[in-house]
Amino acid sequence: MDNLFKETYITDIVTKNKVRNVSEMESLLDVLSSAIGSLTNPNKLRKTFKSVNQSKITATTITKYIEYLEDSFLIEEAKRYDIKGKSYIGTPMKYYFMDMGLRNARINFRQMEVTHSMENVIYNELRMRGFHVDVGNLQIVEQDKNGKLVKKQLEVDFICNKGSKKYYIQSAYTLGTEEKMEQEIRPLNKINDSFKKIVITSNTPRPFYNDEGILMMSVFDFLLKPDSLEM
Repeated sequence: MDNLFKETYITDIVTKNKVRNVSEMESLLDVLSSAIGSLTNPNKLRKTFKSVNQSKITATTITKYIEYLEDSFLIEEAKRYDIKGKSYIGTPMKYYFMDMGLRNARINFRQMEVTHSMENVIYNELRMRGFHVDVGNLQIVEQDKNGKLVKKQLEVDFICNKGSKKYYIQSAYTLGTEEKMEQEIRPLNKINDSFKKIVITSNTPRPFYNDEGILMMSVFDFLLKPDSLEM
C-alpha cells in the first residue's frame, strides 16, 4: 500500500499537475490523513503550516493541492449544510479518504483512532450506495443555567440524500453512558421533520428503535445489509 501511494498516486499527481514543491504537498496530505472527520478549511490549514513548519504556503496553494488530491480520488470533500436554513455553509468542511488502506499506509498505521475511522468507513459506504452526503449543522437557541438565551451549534455527522430518500445519521463508536447517549441523539431530536434518524455504533447487539423513534444499529449490521437503512 505504501509503494502504491508513493509510486502511483504521488508520482501521477506531481507529473500531471507539475507540482514543484512536492514535500509541501505531501505534508498537507499527512495533515489531512491525521485529521479525517475534522472540520477544517484552507486558511486554517495555512495557519497550521505557519505555526508548526514555519511554512509560507498560501491558502490558494493549499486549495490547489486539495483539488489535485480530490481529482486523483484520494480524498473527498463533505460540505456543511444548515438544516434549519436549508442552505450550504461555505467553510469549514470535512475531508474523508476514499480508501482507508491508503490513508492508514500514509500515516504508517499510526493514529488508528477507531472513532474517526468508523466515521470514514460509514461515509464511504453511503457514497457507494449512491447517496449524496453532507455534514449537518443545526443552530439552536436555549436557556443557560442563568436563564439567559444563548445560541448553540449542534452537528449531525451525515445528511444523506438520494431521490426522495433522506436520512440523518450519527456515528458513535460507543454509547457507554447516558451523557454520551444524550450528546449523540440531542441534535437528531432538535430536527423538526419526519425523515428517518439513525445512530450507528460499534456494539449495538441488534437494530431497534428507541423511545424517540431513532433507529439504533451496529456498524456491522449497517455494512453487511444493503437495505439496513430501511429497517
